[in-house]
Amino acid sequence: MVLCIPIKAPLKQDPILTKHPNRKKFIMQNGDQIAFVSCSNGLKTQQKKTLLKLHDFLTGLNITTRPENHIYAQDGIFSGTAQQRASTLMQCYLNPDIKAIFDVSGGDIANEILPYLNFEVLAQSEATFWGYSDLTTIINALYTKTGKASVLYQPRNLILDPSGKRRKEFQHFITRGSKELFTYHYRFIQKKQMDGILVGGNIRCLLKLAGTAFWPDMTNKILLLESLHGTIPQMTAAFSQLKQIGVFEQLNGVLLGQFTQMESEKIQPDMITLAQRFVPENLALAKTDEIGHAPDAKAAIIGAPISLKS
Repeated sequence: MVLCIPIKAPLKQDPILTKHPNRKKFIMQNGDQIAFVSCSNGLKTQQKKTLLKLHDFLTGLNITTRPENHIYAQDGIFSGTAQQRASTLMQCYLNPDIKAIFDVSGGDIANEILPYLNFEVLAQSEATFWGYSDLTTIINALYTKTGKASVLYQPRNLILDPSGKRRKEFQHFITRGSKELFTYHYRFIQKKQMDGILVGGNIRCLLKLAGTAFWPDMTNKILLLESLHGTIPQMTAAFSQLKQIGVFEQLNGVLLGQFTQMESEKIQPDMITLAQRFVPENLALAKTDEIGHAPDAKAAIIGAPISLKS
């Protein structure tokens, strides 16, 4: 019988804010600088209003924002060449005044810049990368090459979240060091506990790294998987690939996030049932409805240890 605990259990700890060795590098505070970049598809000009509102919000927290070059699409989806976008990101990491890098993009082409990044330089920087969706490629490459933790979160959602809850939680993070933004609810489907370093993110984008030098070592990891688009065929293909490259044999657990199209259209079999066709019964499996593409989604820290218990 499948164990499904309906009670929402809170994340028991957030080591990046407590025990992680890079804690001082991760914490932000008043007076820090945040750079805006776009490593994936360039933003549309009509999205400028959201960035201006994000700038105003951060300025109100006494944070200086730095919109970098190559934010907006100039040539189709491209805000610049792969080398230009990589150079912009590198300059942010080289600037000691920048404490966080907010990638405000998403789409398809972030992995194009990976060969042009100097990961030895990135490893020495105190800046923390924030981004989601297609930025899963950069976030997991950063962990693979440097061991650095990054935040799986779309910074524009601080403005786009209609509830305003994430703005309040981010404000508490800056002013109090609170971990509300990084604390999410979950329920167990298989087993009752999982412990390990969290890797993964968007399933489609993560699989772009398969077979490359940027693919994370999955040994004893917790694999987070979520998706915006895709139904049964796409999810079956993605989970099949993960199984065929031996991922489920290496992990300590799988954490399913939001699968937006699957869940909004109430497609059957649902995502939990589909995942169970691939995830072995002896491997811990849990589900959270709070990490993914929804505007009010929480943030997850990729590259940091987590402990989930029922």
